[in-house]
Amino acid sequence: MMTRSKQENSPVISRFMEKHFRHFNARETLAAAEGYRGHLDQGGKMLLAMAGAMSTAELGISLAEMIRADKIHAISCTAANLEEDVFNLVAHSEYKICSEYRDLSPDDEAQLRDSGFNRVTDTCIPESVMRHIEGPFMEQCSRLADQGLAMFPYQIFYHLFEEKALQPYFDISPSDSWLYAAWEKGIPVYSPGFEDSTLGNIFAARVMQGKIQSHHAIRTGTEQMQDLIEWYLATDAAAPIGFFQIGGGIAGDFAICSVPTILQDLQQDCRLWQYFAQISDSTTSYGSYSGAVPNEKITWHKLAPETPTFMINSDASLVAPLIFAYVLGQ
Repeated sequence: MMTRSKQENSPVISRFMEKHFRHFNARETLAAAEGYRGHLDQGGKMLLAMAGAMSTAELGISLAEMIRADKIHAISCTAANLEEDVFNLVAHSEYKICSEYRDLSPDDEAQLRDSGFNRVTDTCIPESVMRHIEGPFMEQCSRLADQGLAMFPYQIFYHLFEEKALQPYFDISPSDSWLYAAWEKGIPVYSPGFEDSTLGNIFAARVMQGKIQSHHAIRTGTEQMQDLIEWYLATDAAAPIGFFQIGGGIAGDFAICSVPTILQDLQQDCRLWQYFAQISDSTTSYGSYSGAVPNEKITWHKLAPETPTFMINSDASLVAPLIFAYVLGQ
């Protein structure tokens, strides 16, 4: 008879998916997971692009495990995902869940606002945590500006982790924070469009008030692209790179464009992305990037006709943890 420890270590999620995920989005989910695992087994690396409110959805619980297990080697995400992982890390118990969010009236929304909450679907983030993180983040920006230096947004958080400036305020285990795991592994995290985030808004306001001496304390988006291209070229020289995308928008398009930039603008050689999977609730429409089928990317020198591609039209908060569990052999 199988012992309890062996039962706990058996890949029950993987076996469940292999037995039941046979058609439609379920089949595509399993195929994407098998392709992801196969890409890594052949020595490949993986970049994760993440849009949507995945950090608020606590994807960090499974994503951090993927990072620690060397299943993800670089991340491109919206700046909101970057900061909201830290918000959740230091103030999770202060969050409010609104299970009846579909029924909220404008007056209900105003009451949440006046109580100091910002709502993301069923999750209300306390505004107080944003102000709490503002302090150490903006203090570092001010020091950088005074010294004529600059960092990427993720590097500022890495610095705060290194200095243990946030650790006394951790409200959950750091093992459930994907950014903390990324810091431990030393992987790059690109956040194009940093200004489209709470801390980006605050940063602009503090520069306008003269409390931070220069906008240049935050390295620019084009500098992020250069850094990403340099990472891609160095990594591609040793291993093929895949692209796993959650949602659409700037987090995905910014990162995937590094390859056509290398090929067409720098006129240097590199491989195209060697694996591609996307989870999106958007369907193909007029000009929609989020809903564009993978084949469209062939025309943009991002993917090759023979690249393994997968398009899963579903909820990433359901699908991504399942794929991650399969890749982890759970």
